[in-house]
Amino acid sequence: MKTRRITILSLLVIGSILLAACGGAAESAAEEEVLTVIQLVNGTLGDKSFTDSAHRGLVQASAEFGFTHIVNEAGSDPAKWETAFMDALVDPDIDVLVTGSGDMMDLLVENAPLYPEKYFIMFDNPVDFEDACSDCGNVYAVQYMQNEGSYLAGLYAGLMSETGMIGAVGGKDIPVIQDFLVGYKQGAVDAGLAEENVLIQFAESWGDPAKGKELALTMYQQGADYVFQVAGGTGIGVFQAAEEAGKWAIGVDSDQAIIIEETDPDQAAVIATSMLKNVDKSLYRAFKLFHEGTLPWGTNEALGIPDGVGLAYNKFYDEYTPQEVKDKIAEMEAKVIAGEIVIATVF
Repeated sequence: MKTRRITILSLLVIGSILLAACGGAAESAAEEEVLTVIQLVNGTLGDKSFTDSAHRGLVQASAEFGFTHIVNEAGSDPAKWETAFMDALVDPDIDVLVTGSGDMMDLLVENAPLYPEKYFIMFDNPVDFEDACSDCGNVYAVQYMQNEGSYLAGLYAGLMSETGMIGAVGGKDIPVIQDFLVGYKQGAVDAGLAEENVLIQFAESWGDPAKGKELALTMYQQGADYVFQVAGGTGIGVFQAAEEAGKWAIGVDSDQAIIIEETDPDQAAVIATSMLKNVDKSLYRAFKLFHEGTLPWGTNEALGIPDGVGLAYNKFYDEYTPQEVKDKIAEMEAKVIAGEIVIATVF
């Protein structure tokens, strides 16, 4: 009888151990669940600036913080954007939706409160957390003080211009692009140019290089020797125009000369510098904070010089820029950081 009691006791102990082990395995599996992040692009990758910069930052963050990163390129047809957005919402495997398009704002504001289990990151556009999205505690938005970075681009173009006339091609006439342009104009004026000598045109497209080239060629024919592209993929046409006309271009969002040099060194050589909008760094930063549990959900963050925006001080800039211009740029940049120069904004 004693032997039987010991056997039963042993079985009970073994059973308890197995149950504990199974429970621990389940807990470990739950702990090891991988976050899935979708980058929703209302367009396509390949613009070598804004969208590619976002993609670059998410790729870096996914490698370091161990989440699954997928991309949905919804294309240029607006009729497909809502479907792509809603598909991501109803997919139970998607944990975080990342987008940088104002065209997605209404969808985000309407749906984020209905999906509290999901997270949303909007970059480049402020979210109205006071009224329209007051219940959006699962949304984080980051913006870039593009007016500050564009101030440096306008200052540079104005200081470097030999004709006293410069230009800029915008993708669409929307507030965020206007914010680039007010800073660009202010920088040009501080460099000594008349405001009317800053030519502005809008392509009304982010993916029409032919239109970008047409507008830039017109500006070069009118006397501009530097043209700033703020037009995404359309801006590739600005670089083509600069190469054809023997003039200069200024890139946007990424260090476009260095990127383009890999495939077209002649075109890269006409991009004197680029206004950096550090989308890649901001999204890497966002997921680092998310990983640490400190991302400020339910808020807008604005990043200026030097974290969010700046100028590309690359080998082309070093080669083309006289020391006195470099010194002036550094002086004015320091004043902006110190708050001694306040840059106009449309926001």
